[in-house]
Amino acid sequence: MPYCEVDRYQNGDKWEGVRLFYRRYGRGATKVLLVVGLAGTHDSWGLQIKGLTGSVEPTDEDAPRTDEEAGAGAAAVSTADDDGDGEGEGAGIEVCSFDNRGVGRSSILPHKSHYSTAIMARDALALMDHLGWKKAHVFGHSMGAMISCKLAAIAPHRLCSLGLLNVTGGGLECLPKVDGQMLSLAFRFLRAKTPEERAHVDLETHYTKEYLDEKLESSTRRAILYKEYVRNISSSGMQSSCGFEGQINACWTHKMTTKELDTIRGAGFLVSVIHGRSDIIAQICHAKRLAERLLPAARMVDLQGAHLVSHERPDEVNNAMMDLIKATKYVMKPHEWSSQPEITSGMRNWLNAAKFIQRLCSKAHCLR
Repeated sequence: MPYCEVDRYQNGDKWEGVRLFYRRYGRGATKVLLVVGLAGTHDSWGLQIKGLTGSVEPTDEDAPRTDEEAGAGAAAVSTADDDGDGEGEGAGIEVCSFDNRGVGRSSILPHKSHYSTAIMARDALALMDHLGWKKAHVFGHSMGAMISCKLAAIAPHRLCSLGLLNVTGGGLECLPKVDGQMLSLAFRFLRAKTPEERAHVDLETHYTKEYLDEKLESSTRRAILYKEYVRNISSSGMQSSCGFEGQINACWTHKMTTKELDTIRGAGFLVSVIHGRSDIIAQICHAKRLAERLLPAARMVDLQGAHLVSHERPDEVNNAMMDLIKATKYVMKPHEWSSQPEITSGMRNWLNAAKFIQRLCSKAHCLR
């Protein structure tokens, strides 16, 4: 199994290693790191992995591959550029998703002090080093988006672009919209002791009612997802209390300083803030405020959906992710990026024209 040892901590008189479990999908010179949210595991990104690579079958091997090795299969049609993005359609995309510390097959640390978004950002950076990735497009969801923000501030030179899904600024912004429904859900979540109890709460918290009640043949999406949730939670087990409390602590203590935001805004890469309008966990007003603070590098993409908008609207989310990757590849200027609230036909024409020009330049270079 692919593991990356990223840290060591003292457990009483014994020093133990922190191991991250990860999976890689697809092959190519364009690298994408996916950072999952609170209590989520690497396979939460399945729909995005399929959208980016065309498959959900892992391609990881025991030994890490460097940028050059990963791009070797596409060498006939393309080479990797300095920014870690492949040129030409044959370059492909390599994706890595992983379990954060405290969940899944990664190490469960015993104390809350071992969990913060800065610590977990360094985990992600160590994983990139382990993979031999010089740079990557980094996409994070919820707590994973907070981690991604910290990573962008700590090592901006390692990012090609930054995608933030259902993000907040941490601290009090982590508090959900308070009403009778949310209080009931919070109470049931804290009392959930079985996969069945947890599944009911997760569905109502993460999806819109309209999406769950949608008819699918002889059943509803709610009934189908319920069975999937119970099966997945039963197979992986409930998250440990240490891991859950540690990750909650990371969210609660998260804060982006003005200096850190200035670092991200001035780093030169483009940012997408992607959010579900009906999210009751991470309210969209906080995401819009963050996008405004990251102008002109950031563009806000609000979609119909709830906290797991990546599941409710996978095609739209995947398109937004690919648009960010393409805009980066064809060197779109920040003001051009942020001035487009949506990907319009005009922007797609711009990207297609830039792609055509780049291919012509590449061919001309080969003919020299």
